[in-house]
Amino acid sequence: MALRIRLLAFWVVAAAVSCGACGKMPGDKGAGGAAGRPTIVFMTDFGTANDAVAVCKAVIVGIAPDARLMDVTHQVTPFQIEEAARYLAGVTPYYPSGTIFLVVVDPGVGTSRKAVIVKSKKGQYFVLPDNGLITPVIERDGLDSAREITNTGWLLQAQVSSTFHGRDIFSPAAAHLAEGWDFTLAGAVVPQLVQLTPKVSSTSESGIEGDIIGLDDPYGSLISDIRGEESRKLGYVLGDKIIVQLNKKPLSVPYVKTFMDVQVGEPLLYIDSRGRIGLALNQRNFSQVNRVAPPGTIFIPRKGAAIKK
Repeated sequence: MALRIRLLAFWVVAAAVSCGACGKMPGDKGAGGAAGRPTIVFMTDFGTANDAVAVCKAVIVGIAPDARLMDVTHQVTPFQIEEAARYLAGVTPYYPSGTIFLVVVDPGVGTSRKAVIVKSKKGQYFVLPDNGLITPVIERDGLDSAREITNTGWLLQAQVSSTFHGRDIFSPAAAHLAEGWDFTLAGAVVPQLVQLTPKVSSTSESGIEGDIIGLDDPYGSLISDIRGEESRKLGYVLGDKIIVQLNKKPLSVPYVKTFMDVQVGEPLLYIDSRGRIGLALNQRNFSQVNRVAPPGTIFIPRKGAAIKK
């Protein structure tokens, strides 16, 4: 009887050890594993010539050491909310539900503008100033809810700097989200977010008028607000030469698919990877060579229409 009990105990222990080993097999991605790590995607206009980005990342790591921290860019043109909003809308489709986007482009820092956490209907979170940055994302993905960050438990310290909310409010809030905190406890509901009024092109019988809204740096290609599908209504086909008016000055440029469809140093008009009309020089910097930078205007005439003067 005693032998039988000892054998039974041996097999119970062996089975427990075996199951424990199975739970730690290579490639297991349970809670806390690689697949479960929260992701914070960071973007600012801080640049890289100072310690601001490093300080913010240190705050995040101090609160959420297991978070995966990624960058969009820290070279947003200073104070350019519209540019940051465009970058944010461009990158978010490639991240899954649950991703936390931390965005600090905040010319109104220290004023009455709100610091908020926004959740989209896609299930992504956005920690940023309420200054319109989120507008294009919410227009596309929908708004689930938004909260103002007022709970001092979500801040780095009770005494908040008037000029560095990236360190004191936004970074710790993003880190707490990554640690699993309930964002509804960050503060009161924000019933209405600040809205950007984005520039949009205008189509008429004579053609399309639009704006130069950015540069594809470091290449210096011009980015317009003219959508590729809208430009197709003008009647052009690949290979056509178009007399474009750039800041009201005519420029003859071929409409092609990609850069090497023209000789090195030659200009081209194309639909860029985000579906907008762009102007470039093959292996040259269009902005520098032509001394053109945003903001600016662009007009593309309808095929066969008289040149606008």
